[in-house]
Amino acid sequence: MITLTTLRQAPLVLNAILIESIRSTPDTTIQLVGGQTYIVKESLEEVKAATIDFYRQVGLAGLNSIRRFEDGRRKEEE
Repeated sequence: MITLTTLRQAPLVLNAILIESIRSTPDTTIQLVGGQTYIVKESLEEVKAATIDFYRQVGLAGLNSIRRFEDGRRKEEE
């Protein structure tokens, strides 16, 4: 879970695994897989960093690299 701030200064806790897209238009808009949309004060880069941090905490960061290694493929082959 990542904690963000709504435009009304309220904390918002999101399950980062459900984030489908993040846009900066200029407000940062997050769309979840289920279609829900949230606008937050944090920048796109801050949301990305928080999401990557969360993935690292739960052991999801770097799975593509591990999968490539197990398949015997190298990055250049993709």
